[in-house]
Amino acid sequence: MKTILATAFPLFLMMDPIGNIPLYISFLKDVDPKRQRFIIFRELLIALAIIILFNFLGEGLFNFLKVSQDSIQITGGIILFLIAIKMVFPTDKSTQEFDSSQEPFIVPLAVPLVAGPSILAAVMLYSQQIENHLIMVSSIFLAWGLTLAILIFSPLLSRILGQKGIKACERLMGLILVIIGVQMFLEGVAGFVTHKCIITN
Repeated sequence: MKTILATAFPLFLMMDPIGNIPLYISFLKDVDPKRQRFIIFRELLIALAIIILFNFLGEGLFNFLKVSQDSIQITGGIILFLIAIKMVFPTDKSTQEFDSSQEPFIVPLAVPLVAGPSILAAVMLYSQQIENHLIMVSSIFLAWGLTLAILIFSPLLSRILGQKGIKACERLMGLILVIIGVQMFLEGVAGFVTHKCIITN
């Protein structure tokens, strides 16, 4: 259970449900509230299917490339760090590149807002660190479930937190992710150095 929680937490942070609240509200502002909940659930299901698919693709890809465990951990730490920096120092998120006059389907609510490049890369890397597929899939479901709950209640949370509150929460989540990324990077470097020392001796 501890491993599931430890893996689910950074995945949840990378899905960035708090940061996505304003975008979801913007895209669904002209949709009936009952229909909004259906659309959010549908888009999150699509995102979940894509994330799980990439989770299983990772094993075959990295085995084919013969990438070492230490390299995967170092790369994962760098990716998490870069994602977190964008959360702590965000650029303005714009909806202008998407047509918000029609009901969204897959793009942008499922991809890239939830199942974006960062989370897909992360699950591929995590799938190599965690050999038990049940633990990995359980972690994805847990992170996804929390994300779904937050986005379903996004209008209420938006009123409670306000724009400043949402930004503050997103930055706090980013800061935590920075720490996780640095820790993963250092563990990867330590493993690489230890492995090299063993080979040398």
